[in-house]
Amino acid sequence: MKKITIAIDGFSSTGKSTIAKQLAKKLHYIYVDSGAMYRAVTLYFMQHDLISKHKFNKNKLIIALEKIELKFKFNEKLGYGEIYLNNVNVESKIRSLEVSNLVSKVAEVSEIRKKMVTQQQAMGINKGIVMDGRDIGTVVFPKAELKLFITASADVRAKRRFDELTKKGDKVSFDSILKNVKERDFIDTTRKDSPLIKAGDAIEIDNSKLGLEEQFQKIYKIALKIINKD
Repeated sequence: MKKITIAIDGFSSTGKSTIAKQLAKKLHYIYVDSGAMYRAVTLYFMQHDLISKHKFNKNKLIIALEKIELKFKFNEKLGYGEIYLNNVNVESKIRSLEVSNLVSKVAEVSEIRKKMVTQQQAMGINKGIVMDGRDIGTVVFPKAELKLFITASADVRAKRRFDELTKKGDKVSFDSILKNVKERDFIDTTRKDSPLIKAGDAIEIDNSKLGLEEQFQKIYKIALKIINKD
């Protein structure tokens, strides 16, 4: 069976990572969460007091990039790779609302995006990869055989995020999460460098009313059709 590149783009909290993990596991492909890379970089900046709600010096962030090393290490129990920041597993820490509130702004910086894209392209050089993010089908893998664009209403996405965080014990409000979702949408779609847009040849999936299994089966069939195409 031939290997292809699967690029999954879409808005925050649409479940891109979930479907990407499912596909990668089923197809025995490598899974890469590009958003985790930007979140890990954001976490590093926060830990070293380089950014906050009221602090953002782009030049200092660019200089600090040289001190950041990112790796994905496969977790057999989970069935996918977890992100490591300077050899420390930060998979859970990067999912906080505090990181979410700053990551889109960090991702706007062209120098940061350039470094991340270079690393992402190197990961997929041999194909057999599923990567999700916001510019995977447009910038990272513009020639990907399968491109998906996942979307859902802001309210639905905020509810999913709220349930996810409260389940972990985080004390958050629905309104604060909805505000964050809308703010990230605006930043992601209006930034000058690699804005979130649907690639011309991407298949759009609105999963506002789709269950996880229903969505997976729909996308899996699409992937198999392309993989088995002569």
